[in-house]
Amino acid sequence: QVKLVELGGGLAQAGGSLRLSCAASFSGIAQGWFRQSPGQEREFVAAISARGDTANYADSVKGRFTISRGMASNTRNTIYLQMEDLRPEDTAVYTCAASPAGMSVVIAGEASIWGKGIQVTVSS
Repeated sequence: QVKLVELGGGLAQAGGSLRLSCAASFSGIAQGWFRQSPGQEREFVAAISARGDTANYADSVKGRFTISRGMASNTRNTIYLQMEDLRPEDTAVYTCAASPAGMSVVIAGEASIWGKGIQVTVSS
């Protein structure tokens, strides 16, 4: 069974930056990030293909967040979400998702594998 281990997150000031990582116990899967804040529905943030050559972003984070995949053999199963110019509205629990069925499945929120989530808090 594929497991996802999320690291990073924490507290940042508005305009600051944070980096999240998500390590999968299996290779060859598309991965991505979703977020959910209290009282809000879960929303798609970004996704990356299994090969790391294609990425997709929500409009709300385009130009500020960058998703990438490790290139070394021991990091190829890990994705990173570099978050820049953070805003208070980015505050949420960020959850990694993965699917062997491809990036479109992840983007649609239909991934079969989910992490536990990690808190990101941005103060104004």
